[in-house]
Amino acid sequence: MTDAAPAVPATRTITIECLRYHPQTDAAPRFQRWEVPFTDDMSVLQGLQYIKDHLDGSLTFRWSCRMAICGSCGHMVNGEPALSCHTFLRDLFPGPVRVEPLEHFPILRDLVVDQTGFLEHLAAVKPYLVPPQARSLADGPRPQTPAQMARYYSQSQCINCLLCYAACPQFGLDPGFTGPAALALMHRYNADSRDAGWPVRREAANAEQGVWGCTLVGACSQVCPKGVDPAHAINQNKLTSALDYTGILRLLPRKKAS
Repeated sequence: MTDAAPAVPATRTITIECLRYHPQTDAAPRFQRWEVPFTDDMSVLQGLQYIKDHLDGSLTFRWSCRMAICGSCGHMVNGEPALSCHTFLRDLFPGPVRVEPLEHFPILRDLVVDQTGFLEHLAAVKPYLVPPQARSLADGPRPQTPAQMARYYSQSQCINCLLCYAACPQFGLDPGFTGPAALALMHRYNADSRDAGWPVRREAANAEQGVWGCTLVGACSQVCPKGVDPAHAINQNKLTSALDYTGILRLLPRKKAS
């Protein structure tokens, strides 16, 4: 008696509709539809890859890890910001599935957006450790307790997918607003016991388009795939900014050098 052949995953078909736009050649964006066969383990990203590999090689989109780690494949999926590698076609059946570039960003081509503005905002918050004093490699690592790490751990999970920017109405109204991910990463370093960088981040935090530009809608935290909770981080930055403005921050004990 021979072993039974493994079951073949059932295949269904779903309509995927993508925004197409090439600013150099197209007068306006348009939508194009394809019928895509899929199995229950296929993501929206795999559906886009099927289109590019088998139906239309000109479709343009970003992707890399396919495991919700790199943050490259963020799109508007049926009007909601989502990682296309982490959104499954089975949950959107019978469709159609509409895929668009992230809102509030200029379109470079099809589903690819221009991230220049975000990268400028990110650089402005100095997203790296600024130690209280110089330290050589011979001095060894800067120790940190689990409790100290817990103060910023959730913000350190940010993958810069920009879903929070697509969900943020304030960023949609004002592209100069520093925005949720950059401000969350600002808090990640401000809250780090090994960091003394508030003086070089003060200007970005206290600016009108810094932490005080946030109206606390909270949509950024709702769409974050990594549980970063940017709204909470921005509130913490507002507290630090207020203490700085009143002069109280200068009276508080400084972080000790490790």
